[in-house]
Amino acid sequence: MDASFKDKSVQRKLSYIMDSPKASNKEILLFSMPEEVGALAKALKIFEDNKVNLLHIESRSSKRSIGDYEFIVEIDTLLGDVAGALEQLRKQSSYFQIISRDHKDGNEETIPWFPGRIQDLDRFANQILSYGSELDADHPGFTDPVYRARRKEFADIAFHYKYGEKIPQVEYTPEEIATWGTIYRQLTKLYPTHACREFNHNFPLLIENCGYKEDNIPQLQDISDFLHDCTGFTLRPVAGLLSSRDFLAGLAFRVFHSTQYIRHGSVPLYTPEPDICHELLGHVPLFADPEFAQFSQEIGLASLGAPDEFIERLATCYWFTVEYGMCRQGGELKAYGAGLLSSFGELEYCLTDKPEIRPFEPAKTALQKYPITSYQPLYFVSESFEDAKEKMIAYAKTIPRPFSVRYNPYTLNVEILNSKPQLENLLKNINWEITRITDALCKMR
Repeated sequence: MDASFKDKSVQRKLSYIMDSPKASNKEILLFSMPEEVGALAKALKIFEDNKVNLLHIESRSSKRSIGDYEFIVEIDTLLGDVAGALEQLRKQSSYFQIISRDHKDGNEETIPWFPGRIQDLDRFANQILSYGSELDADHPGFTDPVYRARRKEFADIAFHYKYGEKIPQVEYTPEEIATWGTIYRQLTKLYPTHACREFNHNFPLLIENCGYKEDNIPQLQDISDFLHDCTGFTLRPVAGLLSSRDFLAGLAFRVFHSTQYIRHGSVPLYTPEPDICHELLGHVPLFADPEFAQFSQEIGLASLGAPDEFIERLATCYWFTVEYGMCRQGGELKAYGAGLLSSFGELEYCLTDKPEIRPFEPAKTALQKYPITSYQPLYFVSESFEDAKEKMIAYAKTIPRPFSVRYNPYTLNVEILNSKPQLENLLKNINWEITRITDALCKMR
């Protein structure tokens, strides 16, 4: 089996956006009551009388209704008279919303749970489909006990990681560095002619600031710090494969879940799943670009609270853009998808006349089927990241949600926009920004 054929199989059989059905006996309630002494006690009494077990509770001043207090409560749906408690609570609340981990068909008031704070990513970061040394029988490292033990080391690092901590550094072995070097040398030959302009602008910056070179595997924390300075994106180690909903939710907070392990050294140009070569050589350079970072975040924001069928469609849009996207620059096609930029064979192939090329239109792209064990027969082309972002924002408006969302970069929270006071306050802030921009333009003249 020659190197080009091995590389051909680098297409991910699995990706970090695979769906996995998960059972849940929990629901999250969001409701508001008048901001007065005893408001919380009144709400808690309802749960106590109905023998409903509370798992978590938060409170804050409401942004939806001035003068009200807002509560976020997680309940166990297996104990007590849940329906009775919800009905009583609904009658006494000025605002009431059920947010569920599992979408219930036929119940328009129930939407899938999603993280509201960046810390909430801790709640699902370890809900993975495989762990450490759990490899498929056709994996190159399946019969290698040393490699399997090493994979578990990396998985343990990610499993114990919590938001706000420094990502532990890894001392890579000479064999691992040699594997990285083989891939690095092959790909960097093609980047100047095959990769998009933004990728080639940022790659030298990673060499200068993060230790990118053929005899060194960069550390996630160093790269995360660099990305944060550039676009606000950060990396988070992950122990295995996340569901589509969970992975995309991370992007809403400008968090990219990244592996730290490397593929098996026996076939350096082949990997059955994303590894650190895919993450650092394919994804990272473009997360340092402001327009691409915003585009990626828009996909994540569109996923929050979306019905399951739209999660699948957004994951497909992600596949054909962030993973296998192409763009037109200077009248030529260039690659920007990580699946292309981390695969020597497909990076060459995608610019030939063999694959079909279509313009990126989210509504159509979202329904396109694709192979996962061969080169892509079809690629979608964006005219620019700005153009792709505007199209994703327009597509997000078609997703049936009873609210809009906005990421607050100061608090690192996602704000649900569904009340008049919120929108008035947001409009006031926008007016202030317009005033500053107008003043700056006047001074420039």
